[in-house]
Amino acid sequence: MMNQFGGHGWAMGWGWIIGIIFLIVIVWVIVRFINQGKIDQSRSKSPLDILKERYAKGEIDKEEFEQRKIDLL
Repeated sequence: MMNQFGGHGWAMGWGWIIGIIFLIVIVWVIVRFINQGKIDQSRSKSPLDILKERYAKGEIDKEEFEQRKIDLL
């Protein structure tokens, strides 16, 4: 006997759930891809670059910057 779903039975009721799960997976993959780029950029900084950033932010003064720069080189 055919029911109101055209003979597909209970499977038609689960279609929207599968669609939502599929969309969630796509969004998760996109977010992971975007965040991976940010992680790679932070790993590629040299110690001297980090030292320069700290000096630019005012976390260390000129004397400390120069001393640490000598230590690094």
